[in-house]
Amino acid sequence: MDFIIVTGLSGSGKTQAMNCLEDLGYYCIDNLPPALMKNFIELVVQGKVKVRKGAFGIDIRGGEFFDDLRNGLEDLKRAGIRFKVLFLEASDEVLIRRYKETRRIHPLAQNGCITDGVLREREKLIDIRMAADYILDTSSMKVAQLHEELRNLLSSEEATGFTITIQSFGYKNGIPLDADIVFDLRFIPNPYYLSSLRKLTGNSRKVREYVLRTPQSKSFADNAYTLIEELIPFYIKEGKSHLVLAFGCTGGQHRSVAMANLFTEMFRKAGRRVLTIHRDL
Repeated sequence: MDFIIVTGLSGSGKTQAMNCLEDLGYYCIDNLPPALMKNFIELVVQGKVKVRKGAFGIDIRGGEFFDDLRNGLEDLKRAGIRFKVLFLEASDEVLIRRYKETRRIHPLAQNGCITDGVLREREKLIDIRMAADYILDTSSMKVAQLHEELRNLLSSEEATGFTITIQSFGYKNGIPLDADIVFDLRFIPNPYYLSSLRKLTGNSRKVREYVLRTPQSKSFADNAYTLIEELIPFYIKEGKSHLVLAFGCTGGQHRSVAMANLFTEMFRKAGRRVLTIHRDL
């Protein structure tokens, strides 16, 4: 029996995530007071409510009820109920833009100032974010991409219990907020400065060969892969089921893409479930 608690920053896409989970067969309850989660799940366990898997949407709209979320999660753990926490977020700039586009008032906005509301909420949710099993940054995601990411994430969880998301990105567009480990690949010669490779991406054979041919690239790949494999059992021991690895270069077009593809291949060859995202392509 699967239960997912969906929470995160206002405007980050929780409603769309709940819609997606409902399409995937989850019984969804939005804006549920955290103190009632255990009671509902107990009814399910006792067979009084016919639910195979459920999702609870909980956010700052619950007011003082939201402050009970940490206690609610602890109650579930003490009762031996298995669940996962999905935390959605986005950059301040994107959240502010989304609120302006919808003309909605942020639940924590004082005197109607969206920026203050976003900053206050981000600070208020630090502990919940740290306790999350999955963190998704929706800043650059369209609705269809969010749905696809959730479907892949949940299907991989059901298949293996541990998922690695590998993401390429460009530093000029910012570091992914949901990354657990970030690798800076700007020590590798940049294909951008070769006219024959500039318009290609790391998905092309020519760019891949150029990026991976150097001794420093080979040494990095071997050592980083070994390190991550050594760390994974410790992450699992601590209850982590999802690891996000981010590979960055200047623009997110060449070096990061080629290296992300290489690590995807290595982890899949080792039998691990891997999702790959090229954020800036």
